[in-house]
Amino acid sequence: MSETGTAAAAELVDTDVSWLGGVVAGLAGGTAMAALMVVMNPAPLEVAIPSLYGLAPPASGAAGVFVHLSHGAVLGVLFAGSVDAADIVDSRPKLLGAGLAWGVLVWVVLAALVMPVWLSAVGSPAQPPLPNFALPSLLWHAVYGLVLAAVLPAVAEL
Repeated sequence: MSETGTAAAAELVDTDVSWLGGVVAGLAGGTAMAALMVVMNPAPLEVAIPSLYGLAPPASGAAGVFVHLSHGAVLGVLFAGSVDAADIVDSRPKLLGAGLAWGVLVWVVLAALVMPVWLSAVGSPAQPPLPNFALPSLLWHAVYGLVLAAVLPAVAEL
């Protein structure tokens, strides 16, 4: 492929991002992340995440998935707005890099720092240490960000 063809392949069509596109892409990323959690360690999905809102104990995978996907949708809207404002939606490499960075940022701020404090404040039995830099969780959040960024161009203009 020529240099011009390679550059053209990396670029997407000029896109305006809607909030609904952010929701859908966030749900896609959250679903991929939840699937990994179910396979690798379902306890955070069944107890810790629903405990944030008093929905566990007892363990409730359905409540955990609902809360987790809700968070994924809201964070998807924030990501979509950010990459739209930064004008990087039209570059697949930049968008995927931003998605990975977003997943890591969400892991550091929300999973490792905010979640342990929040779970302690509500008296959850699922209180992780503070900070909670668990490597499986980093993987899960990286996958969230990458899937979010990969799906966003297809649903951006909903």
